[in-house]
Amino acid sequence: MALALGAAAVWAARDLPAQIGARARGARRARMEASPQFSGGKFRNTVPATEVAAASMPRLFVAAVTDRDARRPHQPIPVLTPPPAPAPADGLHVTWYGHSSALIEIEGSRVLLDPVWSERCSPSRLTGPRRLHQPPVPLRELPPLDAVVISHDHYDHLDMESIRNLVDLQAAPFLVPLGVGAHLERWGVPASRIIELDWNESHRIGSLELIATPARHFSGRGFNRDETLWASWVIKGSTRRAFYSGDTGYFPGFAAIGAEHGPFDVTLVQVGAYGDAWPDIHMFPEDGVSVHVDVRGGLMIPVHWATFNLALHDWPEPADRTWSEAKARGVRLAIPRPGERVDVDNPPPVDGWWQQIA
Repeated sequence: MALALGAAAVWAARDLPAQIGARARGARRARMEASPQFSGGKFRNTVPATEVAAASMPRLFVAAVTDRDARRPHQPIPVLTPPPAPAPADGLHVTWYGHSSALIEIEGSRVLLDPVWSERCSPSRLTGPRRLHQPPVPLRELPPLDAVVISHDHYDHLDMESIRNLVDLQAAPFLVPLGVGAHLERWGVPASRIIELDWNESHRIGSLELIATPARHFSGRGFNRDETLWASWVIKGSTRRAFYSGDTGYFPGFAAIGAEHGPFDVTLVQVGAYGDAWPDIHMFPEDGVSVHVDVRGGLMIPVHWATFNLALHDWPEPADRTWSEAKARGVRLAIPRPGERVDVDNPPPVDGWWQQIA
């Protein structure tokens, strides 16, 4: 028994060094240090984000081990299998795969956001938040991609196994914030397929322009924090536009993004994993609706909820609060099931599907 347990521990820990990733060196490090966002050895928010106070830890621990049943659905989450479909040259579709993973089909191009297909968003195979539903489609069945976009390097947004698989399955480049490319290179992504951007820098792929824009968050996969940048993203076609918030606290910078790059046909906005102890790094749903309004969004699709239990709120609460606030402010909203393909010009009505299983 002891030998079996020891062997299991070795197996579970064998990927830990690689999972943590790599620190930027050489030219990559020099470029980071030249960024206006970098000072004192770390990246900084334009509006400082308050960290969780040590005095709050006992209260948070008690909350984490109580009322756990409310933080997961009581029935299976309905998962749809998106049908194979062409990306219309003049259309805009969004398929939400769960949490923050989504496919944007815009004017004939396809952009995959924050792909996380692993069972856990954790450096460990045995511990850490586990999926509440399976991915709607295997990675190998995704259509040909034009770009893979990463918002930041936390485990629920940057998944080593998914990245390694996409390197082999796809030919698309990876667009990442400054410093994140060091992780990808360690995992076998060719340097020619890594495009690192600072805030307000852009890269063109065919007719698309992808722009890394500011967010209010933090980064880190190990004990060191903020050694890579975090970002929201603007995806511009010739006539259609999409915005992805990434993980963020609310701050005035979103109005500036809307003024410069909006209006947007669709926004994908973080609305889950919030808490009173960390309001500056994960928005409350009402703030998410404000971000949509600030960037001058058309249709809002809430993300960063439903798939992983990462906070202390009840499982259905992000969708409930987003729906309520959207109705109060006259915001067009779609809350798809995982795997549901949304036509931005003709979105499905919100039907409260999550309330039926909560």
